[in-house]
Amino acid sequence: MQGWIDGFQESIDYMEQNLTEELDIADIAAKAALSPFYYQRIFGAMCGMTVGEYIRARRMTQAAQELAGADVKVIDAALRYGYDSPDSFAKAFQRFHGITPSQARETGAPLRSLAPLHIKITLEGGNMLDYRIVEKASFTVVGIKKRFNSGTSYQEVPKFWSEWASDMKGLRGMFGICLDMNGREFDYWIADLYDPMKDIPEGCETCQIPASLWAVFMCRGELPESMQSVNTKIWSEWLPSLKGYELAGNYSMEVYTPPAEKPEDTVSYICVPLKKI
Repeated sequence: MQGWIDGFQESIDYMEQNLTEELDIADIAAKAALSPFYYQRIFGAMCGMTVGEYIRARRMTQAAQELAGADVKVIDAALRYGYDSPDSFAKAFQRFHGITPSQARETGAPLRSLAPLHIKITLEGGNMLDYRIVEKASFTVVGIKKRFNSGTSYQEVPKFWSEWASDMKGLRGMFGICLDMNGREFDYWIADLYDPMKDIPEGCETCQIPASLWAVFMCRGELPESMQSVNTKIWSEWLPSLKGYELAGNYSMEVYTPPAEKPEDTVSYICVPLKKI
């Protein structure tokens, strides 16, 4: 476990040391020996914010301290922290702090601060996760897809489901599948198993999921809370203690069953591809 924690902390230290430089998610993830796709999912589950949100908050924290404590010009602070103009910097600064950069110079100005993250795994009692590791052959799904930015996907993917619900395009919505495209963006599919004996619904297409070992986690309870809770435990508790396996493939899958009569009895699954080491 300690090696995994050290690698993740190294990635955070790397961000901290390069806040005034252009940061690339591939370089950050490499410090933790993870793909950008998985790094961003794990970071969000463990830290409660996206990588982009963390970097912006740390830059705004540093910029405010410099403006309040030294004779730094606003334009210099803007350029130092990666903004093309004082106006764009001022807008971002005001969203974060609630005041303008010029007001930050005033004595007693109220400023917000986000301290650097320090990853520490603590044992707080037994959190039970129901899962099994299964081997599954390649299979094909049919569905609709939309590309998302990892930094805004938590807000945008639920909207995609709402859009689908208004016109289901002949789909039941059995799967929610994330397929990494370039480390910064991924395609999210709302899909069903493909039946070659049936026509592909209008607006849909097919996608083949590779053969793999899968860790399949059961989520029981009302959605989306039950799935979000299990998702957080997977990345923050289960993965750091995983032995004999490592993450495989830049994809993951949610499986939905028909709603139960009582929402608290609803069962769904999170599936993560693995490979033996």
